[in-house]
Amino acid sequence: MVYNVPMRLDQFDFPLPPERIARFPVDRRDESRLLRLERATGRISHHCFFDLPDLLAGDEFLVVNNSRVTPARFFGRVGERRVEFLVTRETGTDLTEVLGKPGKALRPGALVEVAAGVTARVEEVQSSGKRVLRWSRPFAQVRAHGYAPLPPYLHRASEEADRFRVYDLDRYQTVYARAGSSIAAPTAGLHFTPELLARLREKCPVIELTLDVGEATFQKIEAENVEDHRMGRETIHLPHEVRRRILALKGEGKKLLAVGTTSVRSLETWARDLPEGETFDSEIFIYPGFSFQRVDRLVTNFHLPKSSLFILTAAFAGLEPLQEAYRIAIKEGYRFFSYGDAMLIV
Repeated sequence: MVYNVPMRLDQFDFPLPPERIARFPVDRRDESRLLRLERATGRISHHCFFDLPDLLAGDEFLVVNNSRVTPARFFGRVGERRVEFLVTRETGTDLTEVLGKPGKALRPGALVEVAAGVTARVEEVQSSGKRVLRWSRPFAQVRAHGYAPLPPYLHRASEEADRFRVYDLDRYQTVYARAGSSIAAPTAGLHFTPELLARLREKCPVIELTLDVGEATFQKIEAENVEDHRMGRETIHLPHEVRRRILALKGEGKKLLAVGTTSVRSLETWARDLPEGETFDSEIFIYPGFSFQRVDRLVTNFHLPKSSLFILTAAFAGLEPLQEAYRIAIKEGYRFFSYGDAMLIV
């Protein structure tokens, strides 16, 4: 859909000192920082995430994405060469599509050894650069050797990935993950603890939906003009009883506080496309000029420059207020990206 707001991709760029990128989360999930931005006034205030229940106006309900992150990252060897890859899709019991490197080692016919007795053969190199791997055993069994699919900017090389494997499998997962299969975390949800959720539920309803986070969420935007970008496809599960509850709460005048951009994309796809089935696909790309029909408030992390996530947040908050909030966050030492701090936009 075109919203007649021509904008250049470089308008969504910003300088970020490398030390602001959080390579690890804070010790306790809800002790991350929380920047609150009022859209109407541009007012900014600084808090901790555990303050969230006290920051609510009292007329909200929360919607969270409960998708579970799958161990989709793998390390292995082709002969003496180390390789790593991200499984982006399962296409059969023993077949997967992967993004891998180095590409020269992952040529058709190459045999990848992941663990003792666990190998995969490169069956095909697709025009997109993806590889099709055929595994020596059902992939459901191979997952036990996988790692959390952390973003590349965390620079978790194989030795460090081994050392922090159990840690990352736990921390790169929300405490309410229970459904689906994502290859990246819905990171706004990483700040919640069971205790914080219990406090929130005393004040307002907390509703769950499922969007399986795929390549679309982190795909690089190549188009010079934002409106020319086309999002990849991701799958959403939104049960009819959940829809009815959301519409009932909205009908009572309650404000929908979406936790994360994936929740926003799910809710706004539903509002725009009105799918009949409980499970449906989304290719929605939200950028400034978009008319939000479901979401009133937003909790989200600090996102990469020129990413679809930053652009979606700019559509919700306004580009200039968001840029100012980011400038202040950088100045005040906030931690950025997946393992970093969060924003509350009201």
